[in-house]
Amino acid sequence: MRRRGSCREEGGRGGGMGGEEARPRRGGGLRRAGDEKGPEGGGRRSGPAPGPPPRGFRWLWRQLKLWRLGPLGGSKMATAAAGALGLLWGWLWSERFWLPQNVSWADFEGQGDGYGYPRARDILSVFPLAAGVFSVRLLFERFIAKPCALHVGIQDSGPYQAQPNAILEKVFMSITKYPDEKRLEGLSKQLDWDVRKIQCWFRHRRNQDKPPTLTKFCESMWRFTFYLCIFCYGIRFLWSSPWFWDTRQCWHSYPYQPLTSGLYYYYIMELAFYWSLMFSQFTDIKRKDFLIMFVHHLATIGLITFSYINNMVRVGTLVLCLHDVSDFLLEAAKLANYAKYQRLCDTLFVIFSAVFVVTRLGIYPFWILNTTLFESWEMIGPYPSWWLFNGLLLVLQVLHVIWSYLIARIAFKALIRGKVTYPGRIRPRLCTLHSFLTSFLFSMPGGSWTVSSLACA
Repeated sequence: MRRRGSCREEGGRGGGMGGEEARPRRGGGLRRAGDEKGPEGGGRRSGPAPGPPPRGFRWLWRQLKLWRLGPLGGSKMATAAAGALGLLWGWLWSERFWLPQNVSWADFEGQGDGYGYPRARDILSVFPLAAGVFSVRLLFERFIAKPCALHVGIQDSGPYQAQPNAILEKVFMSITKYPDEKRLEGLSKQLDWDVRKIQCWFRHRRNQDKPPTLTKFCESMWRFTFYLCIFCYGIRFLWSSPWFWDTRQCWHSYPYQPLTSGLYYYYIMELAFYWSLMFSQFTDIKRKDFLIMFVHHLATIGLITFSYINNMVRVGTLVLCLHDVSDFLLEAAKLANYAKYQRLCDTLFVIFSAVFVVTRLGIYPFWILNTTLFESWEMIGPYPSWWLFNGLLLVLQVLHVIWSYLIARIAFKALIRGKVTYPGRIRPRLCTLHSFLTSFLFSMPGGSWTVSSLACA
């Protein structure tokens, strides 16, 4: 018995020694020179597995791993689903796609200067801020925009209510809102009404669904106020930024460019505003392009978010400010239109058209695209997500050309006729084309302005 115990004791020692030889010490092992992390070593971690996701999403990553390594005898379907989600998660945060060569997500965990580097967890602070922006909007529309609307003569009254009629209401809701002559004659015989009276009923019923001018005025005044304030803040911030005067500074030491407080607040406020638009879409005026604009807001938010995580915020601020400069002019023209100040409306729309053409066809391609395509290629070189962002910026430029043509037509007619008019055969085509183009708008800032807003209002 004693010999067996000594053998077991010796075996335990031998096993312990063998375990120490077979199991590498934590943090030990050879490391190649290129495997060092950070801007000094500049190496990517070797191995086929993608790096861990940014710190803000580590909790969800751990839950996926625990789900995959569940208890024995668990469901194979659940394990397979967890494995698929793990692969999808690894692909979504692939360093090879989103980051330049020799850069990993761990490199952004350093503090750096100021606010440090952009982190994915910073995006979580946008949601309470977006809810706050939405709350401020409700207070603004009630206590500031509505009194202003009443002061300029906009009545606080809804459209004329159609006479209640169950038969006509059923036809209106389930069959057609524009009955033809044959259906009008049938309804006239059924109700013993005159055809003219039935036509008036359908016209009043259609107008009943249209939002009152007071509501549209309040919405436009809120957007005008935000766009004007955020543009003033952006131009004031960029005026003292080196990349505003020399766009090559957007890529100097990229992606190791620490955030400043002004840059952080500018980017987060823009992102919070577009999230608030997502919330308010369900309470705003329901338009025909509701689904299209919903998808568009998602695409816009996605691009702003990934450009932040990718630390392309310097060039992102240039794009944001460039688009904001014309947005508040369009909203001002809409306000004048609702208040029936026709001459002011036409003047503002012509100014908006000129600013839009100069910024979107002049400054954008020769300033923004020049630095994202050529200067960045020279200084940091292309990588997969680089192609994605530049491809979307080029798509946006194509849309700028099309929109500029449509705006120029309306502005030209305003100068010739003295009033912005839309012939019947052009108006529906213009609105339809606007809705079609909006679905393809993948710009970082663009979601709330429309070229044909005056025509489709």
